[in-house]
Amino acid sequence: MRTLVLNAGYEPLAIVSFKRALVLVMNDKATIVERMEEDPVWGTQRSYDRPVVILLTRYVRLPGGRRVPVTRRGVLRRDSHRCAYCGKAAATIDHVLPRSRGGADSWENLVACCLRCNNVKGDKTPQEMGWELRLMPRPPQGAHWTVRGTERTDPRWEPYLALAA
Repeated sequence: MRTLVLNAGYEPLAIVSFKRALVLVMNDKATIVERMEEDPVWGTQRSYDRPVVILLTRYVRLPGGRRVPVTRRGVLRRDSHRCAYCGKAAATIDHVLPRSRGGADSWENLVACCLRCNNVKGDKTPQEMGWELRLMPRPPQGAHWTVRGTERTDPRWEPYLALAA
């Protein structure tokens, strides 16, 4: 069982284990916002509700904002596993401006690509091939990208994740 942790300003911070969330609540570092109705946890002196969403009692400052690291899996997920050139199922990624020409490994230069288009394009640009991108590559945004573990969300988290989008 997992728990969504909200900063004191209701900003989604992380997904933690149920045990970690319960320790934060027991140490008065967080309060329970959403709980499971059944199966309380029995301690030596009292019982605790099972936390689904907790709110930190003190604001945690995050250094330098959150940047989503560029990964192959992330690019494929951002582009819904669809080729940016033909729209078919994509299993590889492609540099719009090839690395051999100075193209960077960045969200703005990487797109999902099917194997066929990737091989045909080679080290050319889409303009040289006469191709158009079906989408403009840009960094992903929203809580589903900055909070780890939100790929498999609990329906009770949705209102809190939607606030951050």
